[in-house]
Amino acid sequence: MVGATRGFSRYAPPPPGGSAGSGTGVSGNAGATLLDVMRGLGGSSVETVERGKTIFFPGDPAERVYLLRRGAVRLSRVYESGEEITVALLRENSLFGVLSLLTGQRSDRFYHAIAFTRVEMVTAPATSVRQAIERDASVGLLLLQGLSSRILQTETMIETLTHRDMSSRLVSFLLVLCRDFGVPSQEGITIDLRLSHQAIAEAIGSTRVTITRLLGDLRNDGLVQVDRKKITVFDPIALAKRFS
Repeated sequence: MVGATRGFSRYAPPPPGGSAGSGTGVSGNAGATLLDVMRGLGGSSVETVERGKTIFFPGDPAERVYLLRRGAVRLSRVYESGEEITVALLRENSLFGVLSLLTGQRSDRFYHAIAFTRVEMVTAPATSVRQAIERDASVGLLLLQGLSSRILQTETMIETLTHRDMSSRLVSFLLVLCRDFGVPSQEGITIDLRLSHQAIAEAIGSTRVTITRLLGDLRNDGLVQVDRKKITVFDPIALAKRFS
C-alpha cells in the first residue's frame, strides 16, 4: 500500500550542509546523535502520520527505518485467532522498523505499527542505514543503543499485559505512560497524550466500556483526574500501592 492511504505527509528535511537527500551517510562526527545520522542519510525524509493511521502492516516489505521524533507509536502483533496484542508503545526518539538491518536482506514486517497519537518521524532507506554502519562503527553503536531501548519498551509492555485482572493491567499501563509521557504538574503527573477510552482499551486488550468504568473507579477513589482526554495521576506511588 502506498503512504497516501495511511495518512502520511512526507517532505524532505534539510540535512546540515547540503540539499535534502543529497548525502549518503554520516561519518567522522563523534558528537553525532541518532537524529543527525538519520537526517543525513541518502533518501531520508520527515513523515507525519495522523492518529489512528497505519505506518506499516505485517507482511509489508521492510525497506525503511524509522526514528520517532514526536508523539507515540503502538506496535502490535495480530494472531491467527484475530486477537491483536500490543508489544510496545514507543515514545519520542525511539527507533523501529529495523528488521531488515538484522536479517541483512529484504524482509517482511513482523509488527503492525500504528500512530497512537499524531506523530512525526524521520525515516530512511534500510540500505542507506546499512551503508552508514559499514562506513562508521559509531553509527552502529548509536543504532544498537536505540534498538536496546526499543527492546526494553517491549519488555515493559509485556509485563503490563501479563496482569490477568483488567484493573491491574490498566494501572500498570497508566504507570508506564507516567514514566514515558508524564509531565509534572501542580496536581501530580499529567500524561502528555490525548487518549480516548477506546485507544486505551485497544492498547491493553480491553473494551471501551470496561476502561470507562475502571477509570471512573480510579477517579472516585481520588487517584486520577481525566480532563479533555488528558489523564493526571495524582500520586503514582499511591496508585501502584493501591493495586499491588
